[in-house]
Amino acid sequence: MKKIIIAIDGPAGAGKSTIAKKVAALLGYAYIDTGAMYRTVTLRFLESGLPFSEEAVTAIAEKISITFRYGNGVNRVFADGEEVTDAIRSLEVSRNVSKVAAVGGVRTAMVAAQRKIGNQGGVVMDGRDIGTVVFPQAELKVFLTASVEERARRRYLELKEKGTEVSLEDLEQRIAQRDALDENREISPLRCAEDARYLDSTSLTIDQVTEKIAAMAREVL
Repeated sequence: MKKIIIAIDGPAGAGKSTIAKKVAALLGYAYIDTGAMYRTVTLRFLESGLPFSEEAVTAIAEKISITFRYGNGVNRVFADGEEVTDAIRSLEVSRNVSKVAAVGGVRTAMVAAQRKIGNQGGVVMDGRDIGTVVFPQAELKVFLTASVEERARRRYLELKEKGTEVSLEDLEQRIAQRDALDENREISPLRCAEDARYLDSTSLTIDQVTEKIAAMAREVL
C-alpha cells in the first residue's frame, strides 16, 4: 500500500506532537518531531554560552546530528548521540526557540535534514512550515489549532505534572507572544497552506483528533 507524507502544522501548544505521534502509531508510519529539532539547536546554543547571533546558531545547526529513536511509547531525541529528550523541553529553551528558528541559516539546515528523512514517504511530520515549505507536495496537510486559553491550560497541566510551578496568565501571554513571532517572522512564517485541512482541537479529545486525521489519511489512500 502506498505510504504518504502527512504534514501537521499549527501554533505552539496545539497538541501537534502528541497527535502526530498517535497518528503515526495508528498508521504504522515514522514520526519526525521537527519542533524538537529546532529545540535541540536552541539547547546547544544556550549551552555554548555564546551571545546570540545568526552566525553562531547557524554554525550549530549545520554541524549538529539530530536523530530519533522510538521505544516504550517515547520518541527519544539525540544530539550527536547524547539524549536530550527532557532537556529540550525546559522553559529556557521554550523562551528562546522562536528566535533561533527564525534564523534563515538554521531553517535551511533543518529543512534539508527533514526532507532527507521524509522523502521516502510513510512519515508524519509536525511543525510550523511543513505543508508550506518543507513538503508542499505532502499528500495530506493539516492545520491543527486551538484557542490561546486552551493551549495555555494544556501547557499548565503538563508543567504542573512535572512539578514546575507557573501562572496560567503568564503562559497565556507567552503563547500569544510566540504566535505573533511565528506568524510575523520573515522566513517561513506560520500560516495555513491553501490546501490544508483546518482542524480546531479546542473542544476535542486527543483520541478524537487522532481519529479525524487518520480518517483523512485513509481518504487520501
